[in-house]
Amino acid sequence: MTAAAVPAKKVSVKKRKILNNLTAYSFIAPNFIGFAIFTLVPIVMAVGLSFMDWNGSGVQRPKFIGLANYARLFRDKQFIEAFFNTIIYTAATVPCTMILALLLAVVLNQKIFARNFFRTAAFFPYVASLVAVAAVWNALFSPTLGPVNQVLMALGVKNPPGWAVDAHWAMVTLILFSIWKNVGYYMVMYLAGLQSINPELYEAASLDGANTVQRFFKITIPQLRNTTFLVMIMVMIQCFKVYDIVLMITNGGPGTKTQVLVFYIYNVAFNNWELGYASAISMALFVLVLVVTLIMFRREKARSN
Repeated sequence: MTAAAVPAKKVSVKKRKILNNLTAYSFIAPNFIGFAIFTLVPIVMAVGLSFMDWNGSGVQRPKFIGLANYARLFRDKQFIEAFFNTIIYTAATVPCTMILALLLAVVLNQKIFARNFFRTAAFFPYVASLVAVAAVWNALFSPTLGPVNQVLMALGVKNPPGWAVDAHWAMVTLILFSIWKNVGYYMVMYLAGLQSINPELYEAASLDGANTVQRFFKITIPQLRNTTFLVMIMVMIQCFKVYDIVLMITNGGPGTKTQVLVFYIYNVAFNNWELGYASAISMALFVLVLVVTLIMFRREKARSN
C-alpha cells in the first residue's frame, strides 16, 4: 500500500461519515424546524413577554416592568382560584382515569363475547369529535329534561343535581366527562402492557395456589409498573393543560367555579389583552408541571433502585 493511499482512505471514510450525518439530519430537520417555529420560539418569546406590559396592539410597545407580573399572581384571586381548580381537577381525574383504564384493560384482555366490539366502544369517545360528544353529554345531563335526572327522579331523588350549571356539581361533571372521554386511550396502553406479560408467570402462580386477586396484585401490577408510570405522566400533563373540555362543558362556570389555569390564561390574553400577564401565568403553569414531573421521575427512579 502506498503512502498516498492511506490519506485517501481516511478522506473517504470521513466523507462517508459526513454524508451519513447529513442524511440523518435531513430526516430530523422537518420535525425540528416545525418544533422550533411553533414551540421553541413561542416559549422563548413568552418568557421574555412575561416581564413586559403589552396589550398586543401595534400602538403600544412592550414595556419592561420586571417581576411585576409575577408579583401580581399572588394578589390575583382569580389566578389563585384557577390554580386550586386545576389541582382539584387533576387530583381527581388522574387516579380515577388510571384505575378505570386498568380495570377495563384487564376485563377486555380476557376471551369474552364481543371483545373487539367493547374495545372499540371504549376507545370511540377519545377519537370522536369533542363538540359532538360534549353536546350529547350536556343533553344527557340537562338539569330539567336530561335522561339522567329523569331516571334519578324516577328512582325517588327529589332534587337531582344541576350538573354543569350547579356550582357544587360543575367540577364533578367536568371530571366525569374527562374520564369518560379519555379512558379508552389509556385502556389501549394498558392492553399493550398486559399482552407483553409472560403468560408463564400466571401459570406458575396458579400452580402455587394463587387466586385471581393475588395474581393481579402480585404479577399484573408489578409487571405494569412502567406502563402505569407512563400513563400517570401523560394523564397528569393532559389535566394540567386542559382547556377544550372546560370550554365545551361548563365554559369555566358557573361563575369561575371550573375556571382552570389554561382557560384563565386564554381569558387574560385574548379577552383582556394583557399578554404580558398571561405569559407570566403560563410560566407559572410551566414551572408547576415541571416540578411535579421531576418529583415523579425522581420517586420512580428511587423505587427502581
